[in-house]
Amino acid sequence: MELMIKLAAAAVSATLCAVVLRRGAAEVAFLLTLAAGCWILLAVSDSLAAVLATMEELSRVSGLDRAVVEPVTKTVALSLMTRITAEVCRCAGEGGVAAFVETAGTILALVVALPLIHSVMELMGEMLL
Repeated sequence: MELMIKLAAAAVSATLCAVVLRRGAAEVAFLLTLAAGCWILLAVSDSLAAVLATMEELSRVSGLDRAVVEPVTKTVALSLMTRITAEVCRCAGEGGVAAFVETAGTILALVVALPLIHSVMELMGEMLL
């Protein structure tokens, strides 16, 4: 909770500064926004590492095959990267590029999920026999 309060304060401060800078130096405002975003992501990187470690442990304890857990993890990572990249593009005024990034992220998420889909199909085939 404490970390989120700090992140929210930094985000609001950076946003206010960017709004003021955007009038005279739009490029500097964009760089400020980008820097604030990078700082926020770095601040939560330890939390992300903890989540990944927990997922790995759950996979090991439950006996789930890595082929089941890995696509889920990769899909979540792809969705985060897609969303962040698209928002950076929108912030820079490139909504068209953001739409292509989102489309590419969707396609890649489907590709990453294919092994999971194959596993489900195999399981269903075994259940029917």
